[in-house]
Amino acid sequence: MELTKIATRDDINRQWVVLDAKDQVFGRLITQAATLLRGKHKPCFTPNIDCGDFVVIINATEVKFTGMKLKDKEYFTHSGYFGSTKSKTLEEMLQKSPEKLFHLAVRGMLPKTKLGRAMLKKLKVYKGSEHPHNAQVSKSTKVAKGK
Repeated sequence: MELTKIATRDDINRQWVVLDAKDQVFGRLITQAATLLRGKHKPCFTPNIDCGDFVVIINATEVKFTGMKLKDKEYFTHSGYFGSTKSKTLEEMLQKSPEKLFHLAVRGMLPKTKLGRAMLKKLKVYKGSEHPHNAQVSKSTKVAKGK
């Protein structure tokens, strides 16, 4: 009888993957990034161990959104004080801080534990096509084009 192999920290081989966001649909790109960060694409996936890869997203400002999301979708922040709720539209978030927008979206797809926070630290997002991780990057990945 064959047993399922459970990965340990020593078995994990992390790679650096570059995702180009230019003309990609935001949701499909984020799903791909979350899958790579979590390690679900690997045969040695173990839910209680961080076995995912490092993900670098470039050209974050050139990502596409479907429908009327740029105008309609809002992000809210609250400091904890009464009446301190502030909101920004998706368009404002994309112009001011696309890194924060990508981090918020990916964070929602990862576990809400210490393990999920460790996975999120492996996500690097850059506005342009230049990034300081050229020495580490082992492969570039194309995301399937959405409608």
